[in-house]
Amino acid sequence: MPDITAFQAALRAAHVDGWLFYDFRRSNAIAHRVLGLSPQAFFTRRWLYYVPAQGEPVAIVSAVESHALASLPGQQRVYRTWRDYRELLSDALAGARRVAMEYVPHNANPYCSLVDAGTVEFVHALGPEVVSSADFAQAFEATLSPTQLDSHRRAGKALERAGERVFGWI
Repeated sequence: MPDITAFQAALRAAHVDGWLFYDFRRSNAIAHRVLGLSPQAFFTRRWLYYVPAQGEPVAIVSAVESHALASLPGQQRVYRTWRDYRELLSDALAGARRVAMEYVPHNANPYCSLVDAGTVEFVHALGPEVVSSADFAQAFEATLSPTQLDSHRRAGKALERAGERVFGWI
């Protein structure tokens, strides 16, 4: 389960109005990992998950796969047509000036630039500036937990002891 409160605190600290996750057929691995979606789940339709800096998240999913984001907190909105999709996203982003997505200007970091240009243009046309979520992704996906850090430290000390014994033996 994603830590929505932590996401929102990071967004407010960065003066970003929300984090908009987008995926189509598992094209955005960062979104799947950060949101804790099952690696075995099947996704064939586009979906969006908007975490505003303040308020309740909104999932926008296809009627064909309305269950896709049911495990996530917040409102679930279902689209059937392109017009529905546009209206639901427009409503979710109402008032937002800056929205983070898995996008990096000029594809400067291809590991984080996972949202296609057309989707970025579409979101921008609805009003908000699209900014990179790379720093958020790094904080929430690529940072070791205290347990992982402790494990790495113990492994490092064990390797150091083993090295000392090998050099002593030599």
